Amino acid sequence: MQTAEAVAAAGARILRGGAYKPRSSPYSFQGMGIAGLKLLRKAREATGLAIVTEVMSEEDVDLIAEHADLMQVGARSMENYSLLQALGRCRRPVLLKRGLTATLEELLRSAQVIAMNGNLQIILCERGIRTFETATRNTLDIAAVPVLKTVSRLPVIVDPSHAAGVRSLVPILARAATVVGADGLIVEVHPAPDHALSDGEQSLTFEQFRNMMVDLQPYFAIKEDAQSVS
Repeated sequence: MQTAEAVAAAGARILRGGAYKPRSSPYSFQGMGIAGLKLLRKAREATGLAIVTEVMSEEDVDLIAEHADLMQVGARSMENYSLLQALGRCRRPVLLKRGLTATLEELLRSAQVIAMNGNLQIILCERGIRTFETATRNTLDIAAVPVLKTVSRLPVIVDPSHAAGVRSLVPILARAATVVGADGLIVEVHPAPDHALSDGEQSLTFEQFRNMMVDLQPYFAIKEDAQSVS
């Protein structure tokens, strides 16, 4: 609730929370499940923020659709075609994250699976890909944004948190994403990042998030001006 109120006050439009957390280690925090979904609904009622959360299997689509405004497909589920087909029939907007080693063509193919099953409300997300570089958690493919917007009419957003893996780099990558035309950002925020159960090292504090939003305002204005001209 603290995070929802803080990000809403700073200008966020949507709250992303992982009620179910697919983790690479079975010993890591796996999310709160249904209890987490109920907390997300409570946050929406209190702040007016739309809710997006990840769905991991086709069996969970109907349950999560009862609580969420947008359905997230995580990077590890981008090629879970039975899930994509179910989301195509769901009619909720889908936030489709690029797989860890997926090409842009493969990302668009997954989007097409959703679309061919009846759902055209798709948002593409560049969240960094796995390369030989280890300085950051993943390598942000910043060129993916203009490329995807050239070959597709779908909105494209960027997740600088998972790309960086280090909170000090997140505002910088967020600025880069905005400059190249991203339609939105997913930024992880926590009231006490050092004590977070998941991804604390890449989560911003409330103050850091507010400062980032202020820093991005001139770039938002440039983007809006460009859209009005076109």
